[in-house]
Amino acid sequence: MSSSALPQNAALLRTTLKVDSTASSTSTSTAVSPSDSPAETPRQSPSSTSLSSLSSLEEPVAKDGRGRLVDTYGNDFSIPDYTIKQIRDAIPLHCFERSGRQGLQYVARDLACLATVFYIFYHYVTAEAVPSKAVRFCLWVVYTFVQGLFGTGLWVLAHEAGHQSFSPSKKLNDTVGFLLHSALLVPYFSWKISHGKHHKSTGHIERDMVFVPATREEYASKWGKAAHEIAELVEEAPLYTVWHLLYQQLGGWLAYLLSNVTGHDFHERQPEGKGKGKKNGFFSGINHFLPSSPLYEKKDEHLILLSDLGLAIVGMVLFILGQKFGWSNMLVWYFAPYLWVNHWLVAITFLQHTDPSLPHYTGHTWTFARGAAATIDRDMGFIGRHLFHGIIETHVLHHYVSTIPFYHADEASEAIKPIMGNHYRSDTAGGPWGFLKALWTSARWCHWVEPSDDAEGEGKGVLFFRNRNGLGIPPTSKEVYLSQEAGKKTVLDYDSDAEN
Repeated sequence: MSSSALPQNAALLRTTLKVDSTASSTSTSTAVSPSDSPAETPRQSPSSTSLSSLSSLEEPVAKDGRGRLVDTYGNDFSIPDYTIKQIRDAIPLHCFERSGRQGLQYVARDLACLATVFYIFYHYVTAEAVPSKAVRFCLWVVYTFVQGLFGTGLWVLAHEAGHQSFSPSKKLNDTVGFLLHSALLVPYFSWKISHGKHHKSTGHIERDMVFVPATREEYASKWGKAAHEIAELVEEAPLYTVWHLLYQQLGGWLAYLLSNVTGHDFHERQPEGKGKGKKNGFFSGINHFLPSSPLYEKKDEHLILLSDLGLAIVGMVLFILGQKFGWSNMLVWYFAPYLWVNHWLVAITFLQHTDPSLPHYTGHTWTFARGAAATIDRDMGFIGRHLFHGIIETHVLHHYVSTIPFYHADEASEAIKPIMGNHYRSDTAGGPWGFLKALWTSARWCHWVEPSDDAEGEGKGVLFFRNRNGLGIPPTSKEVYLSQEAGKKTVLDYDSDAEN
């Protein structure tokens, strides 16, 4: 496991690669994410210090006072200073090559596995072949789990198509992605667009599209407290954590599609005005199904309707099958495996972006390179490598270059690790069991984000998880928090006077 993902007492036991965190404090949220085309280099940032200028060896980079930044485990944190160009240049050129034939072979394999499992259970797990109802019940539970694994594999292949890493052909990519995702009740183009925005703003506290953590103020407000009263919150009961995880794993995906839960809530900034007066919610019009949703621009509205059409067709097919074979059969054959797919999708995404070692950034500190490093690789053993096509094990690379196909991702991941140094994070201890344990760890440790107590300057824009359970670094004290707030108010008042 990477040293940056370890508790402090374990991290002290070994030497880590030191990376100088000297990126300019003038980097802003206007920095543009690079194109995923292998032939292109990062575009010039509108900020006074661009990603490309950070890679210059001719100009000395000034060391800015950032204070001491500390993650939830107590490990010191330094802001990444390498560039996207350095990342891309480290990756062998053949890793960028995509093969439609190879991609279709994986689709055929996963579909064949689904069909084979269905055939075996449909013909051989019957009352005649297995007289015991209890045994049949257990076997069909196994069926739903196994089909959920293969269904998740198809979901990942559609995800590859959405990133154009499935093949060099955009038409083939979108055709495969549309068919596979629609069959899994996913609005392909709607999700593709919002997911692309997630990749462009990963780790940005005000622009990211998925699993954006609550700030201290937001979390305190949820419990009817002022932000400086956060210490008055009693410890979260384990049963509450269990309930929260059950809701997240069973209903989180549908809630995200219907209400943008865990996505940013700054829709007023939508350039065409669609988000005026709107906040995330089930009946707010902010979802993945309405062309009028502020998640999308007008130029994409026809794609949202096409996604809805795909879902309508699949819904009609499912209705016909339910009428013919019975809804109890459809519950076992399709809908229970569908819930397993949703579970794996939410678990994977949650654990890729939520960990006590991960930072988040405010707008004036965020850059694409920093945000992409605010992710973590994990391990799901055979299931992750072969059934889920490595989406769990190579996610850090995926956020730097999303057009690299999964079958080249391991090699490309190894190539970028020397560039990232101790900014590369992984938690692979325990394999699949460790992955599942991380669900509990992150739910207990990661409640809200706030700056480190001793942060200064740009460092105040780097936020880390804190919690009410007394785990890891304690939250900022009331006195220090009120002092920080007074300092912010002084700055805001000064800026207001300057403008006048």
